[in-house]
Amino acid sequence: MTDLHLPSDDSDDSRPAPWTRRGFLRTAAALSAVPVVLSADPAVAAQELPDFPAGVALYRSAYRNWAGEITADGLWACAPADADQVVAVVNWAWRHGWRVRARGSSHGWSPLTVTEGTRSAAPLLLVDTATHLTGLALRSPTAVRAGTGVTMEALLTHLEQHGLGVTATPAPGDLTLGGALAVDAHGTAVPAEGEQRPPGHTYGSLSNLVLSLTAVVWDEASDAYVLRTFRRDEEDCAALLTHLGRSLVTEVVLRVGANTRLRCVSRVDIPAGELFAAPGSGGRTFERFLQESGRVEAIWFAFTEFPWLKVWSVSPSRPPTSRRVTRPYNYPFSDNVPTPVADLAGRMVSDGAWHLAPALGQAQYDTAALGLVATLSADIWGPSKNTLLYLKPTTLRVHANGYAVLTRRSRVQRVIAEFTSFYRERLSAYAARGRFPVNGSVEIRVTGLDDPADTGLDGARAPLLSALRPATEHLEWDTAVWLDVLTLPGTPYAEAFLREIERFLLGAYDGGHALARVEWSKGWAYTDQAVWSDEEVLGRVVPGSFGTAVWQRASGVLDRLDPHGVFANAFLDRLFG
Repeated sequence: MTDLHLPSDDSDDSRPAPWTRRGFLRTAAALSAVPVVLSADPAVAAQELPDFPAGVALYRSAYRNWAGEITADGLWACAPADADQVVAVVNWAWRHGWRVRARGSSHGWSPLTVTEGTRSAAPLLLVDTATHLTGLALRSPTAVRAGTGVTMEALLTHLEQHGLGVTATPAPGDLTLGGALAVDAHGTAVPAEGEQRPPGHTYGSLSNLVLSLTAVVWDEASDAYVLRTFRRDEEDCAALLTHLGRSLVTEVVLRVGANTRLRCVSRVDIPAGELFAAPGSGGRTFERFLQESGRVEAIWFAFTEFPWLKVWSVSPSRPPTSRRVTRPYNYPFSDNVPTPVADLAGRMVSDGAWHLAPALGQAQYDTAALGLVATLSADIWGPSKNTLLYLKPTTLRVHANGYAVLTRRSRVQRVIAEFTSFYRERLSAYAARGRFPVNGSVEIRVTGLDDPADTGLDGARAPLLSALRPATEHLEWDTAVWLDVLTLPGTPYAEAFLREIERFLLGAYDGGHALARVEWSKGWAYTDQAVWSDEEVLGRVVPGSFGTAVWQRASGVLDRLDPHGVFANAFLDRLFG
C-alpha cells in the first residue's frame, strides 16, 4: 500500500491525501465510461426530429447506467435552458409520438430511465436536466428552491453557506436532486437515544422534505402539457414525490433545518459475528451503536470477517481526537480504485478468474483498514456535508441489489442477524461448489420512515411510492433496515444467488413482523439468469408491498397527469401495467 501518503501534519487541514493509481480495471463492465456527446448534424436533426423547438440544444448522446449494465448509443438528447423549454420539448414529443426520459447523472442501476435495447415502438429523447435546471435560492430561512438538475453536493454546499443542512443524504455527491427524489433516495439516520428531531429535518427519505414541486403535466383544458406546481398537501403531489421517472419535475421547494456538525468514527476491528449477532447477545452490536448515535453504516467485504463500520454522531464542537474536515470525500482509498483491487478485479473479469473473490474481498478490507490510518480519516469531524458525502464516480462500479425492511426499532438487530446469517451460509455453500457470486460487499444502513409531519405543513401527505412510506396496518413499524449486496457486473451465478437473497427477504419479511420493499434504484426482481425480470415480483409482490389501493392510486394519478405515456418506457409499462 505504498500509494498512500500521510498529510504533512495533523492540523485542521482537511485536504484528502493524494492517491496515485498505477493500475486500472481492464474492462468497462467494472468502471463505466463517460457518455459520449456528439454535435447534431442540422440536416439530420431536421429530418429525424422535424419541427423540433427552436433554441433548444440538440445532440446525439450515449447512455450508460452506473455499472454499465444498461447502455444505449446514438440517442437523441437535448438540454432545455429552462422549464418553459422543457414544456416545449414535451409537447413536441407528444405530437410526434416520442417518449421523453429525464437524465441527470445516470447514477442508478435499474431501468427506470432507459431499458436495455431501448429501441421501442416509440422513439426516445433524453432530456438532460443537469446542464441548465440547476437554480438554487432560499425561499425562506427554512426552505430552499432548487432546480432538479442540481447535484446533491451543490445543494448541500449552498445550504451549508446559509447555516442549513439535512440529517442524512446518499453518499455520492454527483446525484442530481431530481433523480434522488424520483427514487426516494436516503442516507442512514434514526434518532439516537434521547435525541429530538430538529425542526426542518427528517429521518426518512429526501422526498419527505418536499414542500412543493413543479412538474410537466397534461392539462385537459389546454389540450397540451403545461407546468403546474403541486403543494405537499395536495393529493396528486403524493404520487409525484417518488415518481420513478413516470413524470418530469423541473423544480422543488424543500424544507430544511439548521446545519449540524457531525463526527464520523470508522472501525474495522469488530468481527461480523459480534456486530451482527442475534438480539440479546451483548457486546459491540449494530443495535448498540444505533442507540448511542443513531447514524450507522456497515460495509462488509465478501469473504472477510471484519466489516468497515462507520458511526456518525452529532458533535457541536470538535472532539480532541477528531480531524477537522472542510470538504467532502475524505476516503481517497475508496474513491479511487487502488492497484491491488484493480489488478484483482481486472483478472477476474478479463480472465474469468472469479475464484479470486476471497482475495479481492481481503484486498478491499486491507485497503480500508490501512487507508483509514494513512489518511487520518478514521475519526473526522465537520459540517454535515463533509462527513455524509464520501463517494466519487471514480470508485469501483459494481452491480447492487437493494431492499428496505420495515420493522420496529427494537427488531433492527434481529433483521440484521437473520439476513447476515442467511447471506453467510449461502455464500459459503456456493464457494464450497467452486462458485463465487459476490465479490463486492454487503452494505447495511438504517433510517426512519417518511413522516409528512416533519415538513411542518398541515395536511402534508406521505409519498405514495416511497419504500419508506409507513405501512397502514402496522403503524408500530417506525424503522427501515436497508440491505444491499454488491458484486462486479457479469459475475457468474450472481443472479441466481441474488434471487435466493431476494426470495429469503420477501418470504421472511412478508408483512408479519416486518415487510420487505425493493429499493427502486438498485437491482431486484431476479430470475436465475437476469435482474428486473421476475414477473411475479414485478406484477404482484412489488405492488402488494405498498397495498393494492395505494399502488392503484399512485398509478392512476401518474396516468392521469401523463395520459399519453410520454414519460414512460418499456420497463415502466410492465411495472405499472
